[in-house]
Amino acid sequence: MWQRLKPQENNLRLWQLGVLFVVLGLWQLVSRDAQMAFFLGEPLQVAGRVWSWFMPWGIGANALFPDGLSGNADIYRHLGTTLLETFLAFGIGTALGLGFGLWLALAPTASAIMDPYIKAANAMPRVILAPIFAMWFGLGIWSKVALAVTLVFFIVFFNVYQGVREVSPVVLANARMLGANQRQLLRTVYLPSATAWVFSSLHTSVGLAFVGAVVGEYLGSARGVGYLILQAEGTFDVNTVFAGIVVLTAFALLLDGLVGRIERHLMTWQPRQGETEKL
Repeated sequence: MWQRLKPQENNLRLWQLGVLFVVLGLWQLVSRDAQMAFFLGEPLQVAGRVWSWFMPWGIGANALFPDGLSGNADIYRHLGTTLLETFLAFGIGTALGLGFGLWLALAPTASAIMDPYIKAANAMPRVILAPIFAMWFGLGIWSKVALAVTLVFFIVFFNVYQGVREVSPVVLANARMLGANQRQLLRTVYLPSATAWVFSSLHTSVGLAFVGAVVGEYLGSARGVGYLILQAEGTFDVNTVFAGIVVLTAFALLLDGLVGRIERHLMTWQPRQGETEKL
């Protein structure tokens, strides 16, 4: 019996859910103290706030959110703004990182010239650029997109650069011996080699795109989930703060799952870990 309860592949999901329930249970138990609840919030109140945001006139909205603020957050408008900023930053940052990564990986002279500047830009704490972007692009979505792009770009850039530089010299020599030109090498050798590195970076970039958008909303905005959380902090409403974090985390996981599905579709040629072990 105890052998069956050990974490295994067939019951791993139950163990994961069990850990979640234990954490939520401990949180709820600790929050029974009023002073602790002020700082940590209450799981049931957080769940009620999220429910009231998305179902303001749904069943149980008043019971879960008895303070009369049901539906006043207009979460769809705020969430739509944050998601738009995130998608734009994710797409633009990925495209720029892919383009510059390929270019510098295939151009050793340009790479040597640009190397100190790229390292300096990557070392810079890019959050300090937010006020500059606000002056350049205003307080609309584009200042948040610009900040998030700076976070996404370097993750993708360095992974693409490394992936292209690690192409096997034997594969390149064989392709050139078969008469492949530079364009054919890019399409059949360099890009497939960098694909695994690209998708590895995209999983990290999803979260960073959200970070950039939300931090930008913190520093100056009139709309977005970051702005909503900032307003809640100003009134010491920790339950709304946690509710905003939960919503952002949920949508970040959804976007990461979408990236994972695209990765599995495009990487069907690559053997999975279990298949590799069998071989």
